[in-house]
Amino acid sequence: MYRFLLTRQWVIITVVAIALIPTMIWLGFWQLHRHDHRQALNKLISTSLAAEPVPVETLTSVGGSVAHEHLYRRVTAHGHFDTAHELVVRRRTNADDRVGYHVLTPFVLDDGRMLLVNRGWIPSPTSQTAFPDIPAPAEGEITVTGRLMPDETTAESGIKDVKGLPDRQIMLIDSKKVGALLRDSGDTAAQNVLGGYIELISPAPANGSPQLLPSPKGDSSWIGVDDINLPYAIQWWLFAACVPVGWLILARREVRDRRAAEQTTAGKENEPAAV
Repeated sequence: MYRFLLTRQWVIITVVAIALIPTMIWLGFWQLHRHDHRQALNKLISTSLAAEPVPVETLTSVGGSVAHEHLYRRVTAHGHFDTAHELVVRRRTNADDRVGYHVLTPFVLDDGRMLLVNRGWIPSPTSQTAFPDIPAPAEGEITVTGRLMPDETTAESGIKDVKGLPDRQIMLIDSKKVGALLRDSGDTAAQNVLGGYIELISPAPANGSPQLLPSPKGDSSWIGVDDINLPYAIQWWLFAACVPVGWLILARREVRDRRAAEQTTAGKENEPAAV
């Protein structure tokens, strides 16, 4: 009765089912890994935002990189803004999903080293080639506080590093590339640029522009607010469990249909011949 399992159709169905089970199990573990990564990142963000600010030079160095454990750590720096060499970062959105620019202003520390400060968001001007009007930051010697961020990359951000942009416009905040760009423009203070950059927290702009970037919200709950990875993992594992069940149901239905067909055929053969 089960010889039909050796037919071409059922061999293909069985091979596909066998291949689907480990694939779906792997997809479930992949989603679980993403869930664990997100939970670890949420914990890191919460810890960093709750920690007391420290001097920025203790967590990064000239030409160095920002360690993952220092992501979003609040840091301070004392010095002055260098608005003469200010840049804008294209294709950035604000809290209302409006597309505009991020303002990247060099901040020269007391010892001459330079820190890149993302002062926030401004709307795009009518002309995409003209440098926008940007409200000036606080003047003179000040202390700034911000969230420490690593250099941006295309792989992490998904933003393509387009070349040939208008003067003083960039796509990604990369301290090494920005430093080279500033040095090429004649900025002598850009000889010693600290790795990474900071998102400005204070002092806030007097007129609300640029718009300060919102602080990320850490989430330490088990599943996590808006976390779809854990439900997806469970979903894939349920799919994997359903495959053999579905295969068995189809096979039993095939057996039932074949038996019914055989009984019908046998009944017709046993009918008396017409006179």
